[in-house]
Amino acid sequence: MATLPTATLNEILSRHDKLEAEMASGPEHDVYSRLAAEYSSLEEVVAAIREFRRAEEELAGSRQLLADPSADREMRALAEDEIDELKERLEELTGRIRILLLPKDAADEKGAILEIRAGTGGSEAGLFAGDLFRMYQRYAELNGWKVELLSASEGEVGGFKEVIASIKGAGVFSKLKFESGVHRVQRVPETESGGRIHTSAATVAVLPEAEEVDIDVRAEDIRIDTMRSSGAGGQHVNTTDSAVRITHLPTGIVVTSSEKSQHQNRARAMQVLKARLYDLERQRADDERSAARKSQVGSGDRSERIRTYNFPQGRVTDHRINLTLYKLDRVIEGEMDELVDALISDHQAHQLAAVGADE
Repeated sequence: MATLPTATLNEILSRHDKLEAEMASGPEHDVYSRLAAEYSSLEEVVAAIREFRRAEEELAGSRQLLADPSADREMRALAEDEIDELKERLEELTGRIRILLLPKDAADEKGAILEIRAGTGGSEAGLFAGDLFRMYQRYAELNGWKVELLSASEGEVGGFKEVIASIKGAGVFSKLKFESGVHRVQRVPETESGGRIHTSAATVAVLPEAEEVDIDVRAEDIRIDTMRSSGAGGQHVNTTDSAVRITHLPTGIVVTSSEKSQHQNRARAMQVLKARLYDLERQRADDERSAARKSQVGSGDRSERIRTYNFPQGRVTDHRINLTLYKLDRVIEGEMDELVDALISDHQAHQLAAVGADE
């Protein structure tokens, strides 16, 4: 059984107690909020450490009883059973604490910007992009998250050429960050009279939503252009320059928004721009930290085919972890927990292996 770093556990317990004392001293609101946030982030690991310590004490007591020559046979048998149970419990707690001690992604608790673009496959790719967007909408609803459509370019026969949305809620990015990549669909299009299976694709990008403290966009680094909306015809579209295009000059990133309100378009375009710049900074930092990044789950390489949705066979396969589920109808309705949990577990296993190699 892997051992836990005793000094680290003691430091965590000590820090938790200190935060509790500082919060009880009645600090100002801003200070209290910061202390409370850190205190809350430690509660799960502190509870696990305390349970681990109690189990260690109980194991020591059971071993002492087993070694007592004056104990009768029945008591010794009871102690042996307890020792086996406690060893199993300690092993389980060790694994849980090791995961809780892994370095946290600073963006995990943030909301996310979801971008979906139709890829190869013509109009069928646009329909699939629409299916993916609805899948994420339903998954968000199941998690109590709020989805706000930022911009959309509709496909020729339905679905989307491109759709961008903001998803807000607790832990959104932590659960959706492994969705970035190429999603492939295999099915018979409604327009296909011969019953042939077509393959098409859509690209998904999930970016952590940037806050003011995360990214600073300088006024001199952007060019803002207004233009006429390119939506359906009508007097408003023909007479009002409401669409906004923002170009970030240092990186060449271009973001557009073309809803009715120019003020709203500017705000939405800046929101997406900041998320893309924040994601760019994160990727740059990740590349510097690990040359092997692309081989890991969650590399964020959006040219990589990550998942296939096969409708005739009712299966969905995630190629990164070789997981196939024969419940495509439920997954496409937003029941994604089994996929998401498996991806998170695999990522944690990679992290634990890396930690073990360094020890």
